[in-house]
Amino acid sequence: MSTDYHRIAEAITFIQQNFRQQPSLDVVAQQVHLSPFHFQKMFIDWAGVSPKKFLQYLSIEHAKNMLREKQATLFDAALETGLSGTGRLHDLFITIEGMTPAEFKNGGEALTINYSFSETPFGNVIIASTLRGVCYLAFYDDGMIGFDLLRSVFPNAMFRQIADMHQANALTFFSRNMEDGDELRLHLKGTPFQLKVWEALLKIPMGALRTYSQIADSIERQRASRAVGSAVGDNPVAFIIPCHRVIRSSGDFGNYHWGAVRKSAIIGWEACGKDEK
Repeated sequence: MSTDYHRIAEAITFIQQNFRQQPSLDVVAQQVHLSPFHFQKMFIDWAGVSPKKFLQYLSIEHAKNMLREKQATLFDAALETGLSGTGRLHDLFITIEGMTPAEFKNGGEALTINYSFSETPFGNVIIASTLRGVCYLAFYDDGMIGFDLLRSVFPNAMFRQIADMHQANALTFFSRNMEDGDELRLHLKGTPFQLKVWEALLKIPMGALRTYSQIADSIERQRASRAVGSAVGDNPVAFIIPCHRVIRSSGDFGNYHWGAVRKSAIIGWEACGKDEK
C-alpha cells in the first residue's frame, strides 16, 4: 500500500509540474511504471478523481488565476495553460465552472439574476435564479445579509428583485406534496465531483438518511468520505438539494451550514411526512 501511495504522490507531482504540456494518461502512467489501465484505477482509488479530471482542475485553476489576478486575455490564458486555443478553454470552463471564461473574468457580469424572499416552515429564505434555473437558495435571519451573501457569489451580476417560475417551482419542495418538483431546473456551478455528490443527494428519498460513507459508496469513491463532506457543505441550494439528509456514521446529525437546530427540525418534519403516506 505504501508503494501505491508513493506512486500516486509521484504522479501528482509530475502532473503539477508539467500540466502546461497537458500530459496524456499514457505519459503519466509511464512515469510511474504502470499500465494506463492500472494507473487510472489506482489514481481514482487514492485521489477520488481520474488523472484527466485532476489535470483539468489544475489547468482551470491556473487559467482562473491568469484571468482574475493578471487580467490576461482569453487567448493568453489558454496559451499559458497549455491549451490549444480559446475553444478548449471555453469547453473546460463550461464543464467545470458552469460558465464561460468571459463570464468568470467578468465576475458574473453577463448574468442577470432574479431573486426574492420567501417564508418557509423552517425560516425565511432568499432564492435566486437565472434563465437556466435556480442558482442559489439559503436560509437567512437578516434579509440584507442574505442578499450580500448572494452578491458575494456573483459579484458583478445584474440583480432584479423579481419572483419567477423557477423560484415558484423550487418553493413547492417546502410542501410535502412535491408533485410539481419534476419541473424544477437548477443552474449550478461546481466541479464534476461536487455535481456528482449533489446528484447523489437528490436521490435520497424524503424521510431517509444517508451517511457520508454511503454517499461515497454510491458514487464509487469509497475512500473519499472527507471530500464528500466538503462537497455536501458547499451545496448552494439549501433544502432542494437535501444535504440535511446526510449524517455521521455514529448516527449524530452533525453540522449543517444553516444551523444544527434547523437540520433537526427538517429531518423530523420529513420523517412525519413519510409516516403520513
